[in-house]
Amino acid sequence: MSGETRVDLKKLKPYGDIMGDGTVQLCFTLPVEPSPEAREAAVQLVQKMGFDPVKVATMEKAADGFALFVIYGNTKFSLDFTKIKVLKIEAKKRSREVIDEIIRTQIGRKLIVLGACTGYDAHTVGIDAIMNMKGFAGDYGLERYKGLDARNLGAQVLNDDLLKLAVQEKADVILVSKVVSQHGIHIKDMKTLVERATKMGLRDKMIFVAGGPRVTHPMALECGFDAGFGVGTKPSEVASFILEEYLNRQAQSQAKTKKRK
Repeated sequence: MSGETRVDLKKLKPYGDIMGDGTVQLCFTLPVEPSPEAREAAVQLVQKMGFDPVKVATMEKAADGFALFVIYGNTKFSLDFTKIKVLKIEAKKRSREVIDEIIRTQIGRKLIVLGACTGYDAHTVGIDAIMNMKGFAGDYGLERYKGLDARNLGAQVLNDDLLKLAVQEKADVILVSKVVSQHGIHIKDMKTLVERATKMGLRDKMIFVAGGPRVTHPMALECGFDAGFGVGTKPSEVASFILEEYLNRQAQSQAKTKKRK
């Protein structure tokens, strides 16, 4: 690192070699053979994006009729980082052992969690990483928690079937994994699930959690869920949210009961 090292959060810019230089790396393919003309075309395109100066780091043949570019450019734009507000999950992160102990002492029974890839989604990598015992990145899955009765229902589970099973098993949590997102199908499926749960009188009786590569917490809230987790989420993060949300609802219910008395 050389030059200025102080960060001005009110004028935040990308960092390359010098703090605040605005250097950005871009990688893209043009459907033309590598050539001096192709290189110039790439430079002009990046300039039109607002980057200046522009440096072509590499131009390679990607396939017949295609050229791959790696380019460095500098942007003049900055933003005020101090004004950024993000709607995010605020649940305190707890270990599996702590979560199990809190459930044992404060709830007194296992929480039933039903997890599934809903609709016609057949991609189970995400739901498996969260639910299965082995978990993800050294973080054990929900099936290993003593305080959770976690059941992985697999792929292509229809919303109606999931809700019927939730009623039958008296589920506390419904965990939905959505991977396929073409034409916004994941959003449609999620909204439909909540709409049907509401009609069945289940929405406030269960905790609804969604996860997937295109799922964000704000988007999940807009769909009527209680939380949304994206790529890289660990099982303990989901378990921590489930516990905190359940305890919050439990406290609210007890407060209402005392008020009525």
